Amino acid sequence: MFFKKSDLEIIKKLDLKQPYVWLATWFGAGFMRPAPGTWGSAVSIPVALIIFKAFGLSALLAALLIITILGFWASDQFEKATQSHDSSMIVIDEAVGQWIALLPALYFTSAHPLWIALAFALFRLFDIKKPWPISYCDQKLKGALSVMLDDIVAGLFAAIILTGVYYVGFS
Repeated sequence: MFFKKSDLEIIKKLDLKQPYVWLATWFGAGFMRPAPGTWGSAVSIPVALIIFKAFGLSALLAALLIITILGFWASDQFEKATQSHDSSMIVIDEAVGQWIALLPALYFTSAHPLWIALAFALFRLFDIKKPWPISYCDQKLKGALSVMLDDIVAGLFAAIILTGVYYVGFS
């Protein structure tokens, strides 16, 4: 792992026994390097697939609501504990955004691998490039709202595009 000096300072401030640390880092994916956001997105996909395949879309939507609420809480606690904003180690927001992006792939195609890959690629594209209004959420909002909302909007953008692609006949 290649942590920057600023990351090491943040890690020193963390109490690894606290649940918010493991939630905010999506069970440690946020500590992976390089590209912790991509790791957070990638490791969230199997969890979503397991929930979807075992319990259905309604259960995944319920789980999405729960991790969104927990994401606001965990990222707020992480920021307070480390006196940092939107640390790259916080990746529960990527899990939420990725799950939103996956919804059309799961609903329309019952988890076809190509659609899952497209959902992943679109979400990462929007999360990295941050077109408006994603950039507004990232730059103008503060605290946990900023951390979570830019990824929620990026996930919505990806989901809307996937839905459009499905309905124009590329299914």
